[in-house]
Amino acid sequence: MYKEVDIRVVPEHAEDKAFILKVLSRKARIPKENISDFQLLKRSIDARGAQPLYALRYRVYHENEKSDTNVSELERYALLPNNSPVVIIVGAGPAGYFAALECIANGLKPIVLERGKDVQTRRKDLRAIQQDGIVNPNSNYCFGEGGAGTYSDGKLYTRSHKRGSIEGVLKTFVAHGATKDILIDAHPHIGSNKLPKIVQNLRNTIEENGGEVIFETKVIDFIIKNDQMKGVISENGEYQGESVILATGHSARDIFDICKRYNLGLEFKPFAVGVRIEHPQSLVDSIQYNKAQRGQHLPAASYRLACQYNNVGVFSFCMCPGGLIVPAATAPEELVVNGMSLSKRDSPFANAGTVITVDENNIPGFQNTFSGLEFQKKLERKVFVDGDGSQKAPAQRLTDFVKGRVSSTLGDTSYIPGIYSSDFKQMLPSFIYDSLAFAVKQFDRKMKGYFTEDAHVIGLESRTSSPLKLPRDRVTYMHDRIEGLYPCGEGAGYAGGILSAAMDGQNVAKAIAKRITN
Repeated sequence: MYKEVDIRVVPEHAEDKAFILKVLSRKARIPKENISDFQLLKRSIDARGAQPLYALRYRVYHENEKSDTNVSELERYALLPNNSPVVIIVGAGPAGYFAALECIANGLKPIVLERGKDVQTRRKDLRAIQQDGIVNPNSNYCFGEGGAGTYSDGKLYTRSHKRGSIEGVLKTFVAHGATKDILIDAHPHIGSNKLPKIVQNLRNTIEENGGEVIFETKVIDFIIKNDQMKGVISENGEYQGESVILATGHSARDIFDICKRYNLGLEFKPFAVGVRIEHPQSLVDSIQYNKAQRGQHLPAASYRLACQYNNVGVFSFCMCPGGLIVPAATAPEELVVNGMSLSKRDSPFANAGTVITVDENNIPGFQNTFSGLEFQKKLERKVFVDGDGSQKAPAQRLTDFVKGRVSSTLGDTSYIPGIYSSDFKQMLPSFIYDSLAFAVKQFDRKMKGYFTEDAHVIGLESRTSSPLKLPRDRVTYMHDRIEGLYPCGEGAGYAGGILSAAMDGQNVAKAIAKRITN
């Protein structure tokens, strides 16, 4: 038998098991000696008062019962028979890999084709863009094993609770090396230093059970006959199969070109564009925790901010406490930035994308489905051309950004390629700049101290999501015209992060299994 009990404790007592037992005994009205075990279910921080508190939910066992914390997700997979139906998966990000695992669980053989390199070899190309400004168009922060999420933080938070089993996805990560903390934290996070090994373990499970993962294999064409999918053509040859999952991520623009060539009904999808704003982490801590020093018992503080300007949403995105800003371009002669954190979140900086919603109404000269993509490309090229031809990023002190003046000096930053002083008012379209400048002042009202010269605006943040969407049936998950084609994940417009992409991959694989077995 057990009871679930909610308690609040000061940070210093959150790991003190003797103290926790005492509080649970009192709250559950069970003598300490009769409590046989207690299991932490949920953990979050309530920083609304003068003293930050941990909000904890425990399951308290009594009458000699014990908690069962075994993770059995690996038991779902077994070695596939040689004659298993083949499913081709384009992309080895979370959508692709979780689709592959779900295929195996349903007796289907996944063949995963990834344009980039395996997660370890990929590191060399990340080093090249960081230190030398060299962009490999097939291996970078967006392309390669694990997708964009592997080297951009590994946040595991989503509002898409109706899409599938969030707990199941989290348990799969734990079974492959993630800490069990992600099962209890309100905003779980793995860290870009730990994700590569976990991603490699996911691949090992796929291959050990009869699936295939093939790297440096860029898909350049589809094989479609009589509106039926028959496979794909890569730079290395053909791969035949009547079920193809497109899980290519939000930056695979060449895949959009193929879809356009086959008239697959791409639709414009609103996206977001803006900048990264970087503060000293100590400042964010002092504001959020109402304390001069965070101390060792609290994590690096985060924030989430939003407002409206002229009926357009402006919001913080992918906030990285104790994080780094990294170059996220996927082609030469473009400049894009993103954020990431390591597992300890111990960088002296905090950064967040600060972006505005871009739709048909505010894109200058909007003409057709592809106007958003062209707008995105144009901005990324302009920011690059306005620089010195490297991956150095334009920057302004936050106070100067709002006042529309070039900063005479810049402070330290986490962005390794470096920053140079620029004028975003001249660089960004007026509707973006005006919205951001207004939002900064609004954010300071919600988070007093946010508006400071110690913060920097660094650009350009433009890869928040895909500007295009591929149509699919809501029930079968299949393209509405091409039989056997399954748009999936962020690139197809059906996810917005690691968790939602993973669940979408699972759902698509289940739909394929249902179609094949029926």
